[in-house]
Amino acid sequence: MEKLQYISQGFTIEDQELNIRKAIDNGIKWIQVRWKNAPENELIKLCEISKKICSDNQTLCIINDHIHIAKMVDADGVHLGLKDEKIAAARQILGKHKIIGGTANTLEDILQRIDEKCDYIGLGPLRFTSTKEQLSPILGFEGYEKIIEELKSKSLEIPKIFAIGGVVLNDIELLQQIGIYGAAVSGQITNQPSIINEFKIAMQ
Repeated sequence: MEKLQYISQGFTIEDQELNIRKAIDNGIKWIQVRWKNAPENELIKLCEISKKICSDNQTLCIINDHIHIAKMVDADGVHLGLKDEKIAAARQILGKHKIIGGTANTLEDILQRIDEKCDYIGLGPLRFTSTKEQLSPILGFEGYEKIIEELKSKSLEIPKIFAIGGVVLNDIELLQQIGIYGAAVSGQITNQPSIINEFKIAMQ
C-alpha cells in the first residue's frame, strides 16, 4: 500500500481537477477525492473525471464519504469518517477487493476500526487544519505516540495508520519513528505539488 495520499482541495470543480492533475503530474499515486459541501451532481462529475485521470496514470482513486458514488464511478475505494456510513455497509456495496479506510481520533476509535477490518486508518488531526470543519481534538505527536504505545501494550498488531490533519514534510521522520505507516496530505501538496517527491524520499 502506498504511504502517501493526496486529499484533494478546491472550491470549484475546475480547482479540484487542476489540483488533482498537478499532484499526479508530480508523481502522486493515491488520490482521495474530497469536496465537502459540493452539489451532488458536481461531485459525481468530479469523481468521474478523477477516476479517469487516475486510471490513465496508474493512480489509486478513493472517494471521501460517499459509498454510492465510489460504486458508481468504480473508484478503488472509499474513506469514511466516524459519523459516515458503516464500514460493513461499504464492504457489502463495494466488494472485498476495494480499499476501505476509516477515520479515527482516539484509541477507542482505532480499536473500533481494527474490529471493523478497515484496510487503513486515518488518525488525526496532528495539528489544526483549516481544511476541516468541526475539527476533532488535536492529537499532536504525543497523542500518536501514546496510541501506538497502548496498542503495543495490548499486544495488538499495529494497523496501517496514516497521519492526517495539517501534516507537512518536516513531520514525516518523527511520525515514522513513532510507528505511523503513512500520511494523507492536503494543504502542502496543493500549494506546492513539486514537494511530493521529497515526501516519497522521506517515506522510503
